[in-house]
Amino acid sequence: MQAKAVARTVRIAPRKARLVVDLIRGKQVGEAVAILKLTPKAASPIVEKLLNSAIANAEHNYDMDINNLLVSAAFVDEGPTMKRFRPRAQGRASQINKRTSHITIVVSEKKEG
Repeated sequence: MQAKAVARTVRIAPRKARLVVDLIRGKQVGEAVAILKLTPKAASPIVEKLLNSAIANAEHNYDMDINNLLVSAAFVDEGPTMKRFRPRAQGRASQINKRTSHITIVVSEKKEG
């Protein structure tokens, strides 16, 4: 049984979010929450909130035991990019890409034994 939570169009670059998500993949949820609390990255509060949502979904929707949950899958996909322009020298303009992310976390109960 699996429960998941998805945060779509989060205003953080996927490359930066992947650094944080890679830290918790395969870990037990208690350990994963502790790692996220102590990680000094901008994406860690976003991923922590999403992980708590996935845990709540598992408990409420599927009656899973929180103590046996682990992060079975966690990945970051690229969302839509907002394009902005910055004035440069001699009347030119350069493009700034403000990237967004779709973050997905899947939790499942670990096998007994």
